[in-house]
Amino acid sequence: MKKFKYLIILPVIALLLTGINACKRGWLDVKPLGTLNATNLNNSTGVRGLLIGAYSMLRGQINWGSSPTNWTFGSVAGGDSYKGSIPSDQFTEGAGPVSIFSVDPTNGYVREKWVGIYNGVQRANEVLRIMSSTTDISDADKKTITGEVRFLRGYFHMEARKLWKAPPYVDETVTVAAGNINVPNIDASGNQVEIWPKIEADLQFAMDNLPATQPDRARANSWAAMALLAKAYMFQNKFQAAKALLDKLILSGVTAGGQKYALVNYESNFNAANDNSAESVFAVQFSVNDGSGTAGRYGDNLNFPNGSGPGGCCGFNNPSISLANAFKTDANGLPLLDTYNSGPNVGAATGTTITDAGVKSFYTATGTYNGNLDPRIDWAMGRPGVPYFDWGVVPSGLDWIRDPGTNGPFSPKKNVYAKSQAGSLASTETSFWGPTQMDANNYDIIRFADIILWAAEAEAEVGTLAQSMAYVNMIRTRAADPTGWVYLNSVYSAATGKYVVNSTPADNYKVGLYTSFPDKAFAKKAIMHERYMELAMEGHRFFDLQRWDKASPGLMATVLNAYIAAEVTRPSLFSVNPSAKFTKGKNEYYPVPQGQIDIENSSGTVNLKQDPAY
Repeated sequence: MKKFKYLIILPVIALLLTGINACKRGWLDVKPLGTLNATNLNNSTGVRGLLIGAYSMLRGQINWGSSPTNWTFGSVAGGDSYKGSIPSDQFTEGAGPVSIFSVDPTNGYVREKWVGIYNGVQRANEVLRIMSSTTDISDADKKTITGEVRFLRGYFHMEARKLWKAPPYVDETVTVAAGNINVPNIDASGNQVEIWPKIEADLQFAMDNLPATQPDRARANSWAAMALLAKAYMFQNKFQAAKALLDKLILSGVTAGGQKYALVNYESNFNAANDNSAESVFAVQFSVNDGSGTAGRYGDNLNFPNGSGPGGCCGFNNPSISLANAFKTDANGLPLLDTYNSGPNVGAATGTTITDAGVKSFYTATGTYNGNLDPRIDWAMGRPGVPYFDWGVVPSGLDWIRDPGTNGPFSPKKNVYAKSQAGSLASTETSFWGPTQMDANNYDIIRFADIILWAAEAEAEVGTLAQSMAYVNMIRTRAADPTGWVYLNSVYSAATGKYVVNSTPADNYKVGLYTSFPDKAFAKKAIMHERYMELAMEGHRFFDLQRWDKASPGLMATVLNAYIAAEVTRPSLFSVNPSAKFTKGKNEYYPVPQGQIDIENSSGTVNLKQDPAY
């Protein structure tokens, strides 16, 4: 696989839509090409163009490490999935070390993520800098634009804070042109600075100043800002503050288009035909076949079934056997909270036998699970013997898996389009890595199910267990609805994201509702597992474990080392990396990229300090 290199500059903005290139320092000093100065942009049209440029950075850089879905940092590192492909592919580039917890400060994916985030921050700040001297924008419009900008800036910094223990906070007073890029992440005493208060301030301003609805559904509204602020509170275990916002969101929240928040058909959340639904609180917008070339879901275009499968390449981000096991349910349709990852393993659909020799021998030795399953499993992953939208049944010979010996039998699905959408919601434009692997499927940064499950957590901590259980059961009630299941010998409608219901579900689906949360410990365990299933393969798992670890230090290490211990005996990347280990006190966060430290500290003054764990 080809490797592409990008110039790495902390706050440099390379505005695709406006042609701006900022000055660079030190060994990266070059004359900016195609520069548009502040005078050219100091008007309503210029400012609004800059705002679009800031929104565009939600997509990340044009590389895989900065994907907004966090498929490497959230799903692969969280145990949802394996790196995929073959062991060496994208290993030294950075994805491999992330997957086995051996990241160092030179990791390419970590570097790419840093650049994508801070380029987004600087694009947002550029809007504020230019708008401060603009005279043809009304005060009301300035307030709305500032709210959108601070929402974006808060989001980008929150992403940074999730990945790094002490990232710097960069506001509009930090300008590249003035040579001021030495933004510290330490105070005068050399102690790391916490940026959560500044993130909260940005999001509070956005919540207070944005309108409830917007002319474009892609733009942030006051409710989206409230949801992102609630997320910030959840990451800090500020449950009372979070609960106050979550209660309002559930009762009265609406999308930017004015739709009351609601749960929709589950698969519709991952279907480009149903983007910006009532469940979409805020989403990264993707598009194809509009002249944009790479504006589709580029960061995930490795994550398609390989070979004869949809996309034809490249077999990355394969769902793990541990994740498949998480969807086991008991006779009452409830999850096996403590024992799901032991005993026979989930494999092909009941009645289908995997024929790939290596993986077949594994299941022959360990046994194949034939009990009840939560139907969300077959929207989260492609399993042998189960229909994959309208592409047909996933082959039992694992033809769609690039290296079954290290990737298991499952394929990614939530990012993939239906066959009937090829050419319309999948790209036909010529762009790197093939038009068959880029689609217009939005990525929901927050969806309403996320809000409901945060509310369940907050209720378990500072409210009532009864209400906590009611929220979890809201999510499970949707999963139990047979009209949203996968069916054999049935017609899939890409327009609705549903199969025509017939009498033959694809497996032994059974979902029951909880009748009791006997205590707080049980409630938290049930909520954690529900998030594992509901948000599977959406880039959240690692960060959920990270924030739960804040209240229960060591939980993250316990969960992920247990995952490694199970996977090392399975056809996974851990079987060829048996010494992999999650190190408590280190692997909860990623290292600051060494290249950024070198740039920031090149004057001889320490501005950017590495996490002591690295």
